[in-house]
Amino acid sequence: MNILNPYVNFEGNCEEAFQFYKSIFGGEFTFVMRYEEMPPQEGMPDVPDVNKQKIMHISMPLGRNTLMGCDVFEGWGDKFIRGNNISLSLSPDSREEADRIFNALSDGGIVIMPIADAFWGDYFGMTIDKFGINWIISFSKQE
Repeated sequence: MNILNPYVNFEGNCEEAFQFYKSIFGGEFTFVMRYEEMPPQEGMPDVPDVNKQKIMHISMPLGRNTLMGCDVFEGWGDKFIRGNNISLSLSPDSREEADRIFNALSDGGIVIMPIADAFWGDYFGMTIDKFGINWIISFSKQE
């Protein structure tokens, strides 16, 4: 079954926001990675020192769903725009289903990151559909 979760971008205060959400909803973070932990990526600029401690990915369960987020900064990813900083993250059951969904959502839209194997082990891609909705497709063999 596909799992759909919200993914929220922040302008440098992701960790503060997630600590706030944790104080409200309880629970623990299931994953926290900072930009300094990311290996160098071909075609991507180095992360500026000032941003290395910022959150590259964080996740926290909310009931049967997961709230996920990251910090974005100029020159690395989309420009932060308050109100347009939420993506829908879909976790299909198979790599084939991930391809099908990603390709259908990308048709007439804009591919931000082509779907491919990512360094953390998932099959991952990001696109904006023809209606302007941000999508993250991520198949994990571990789920």
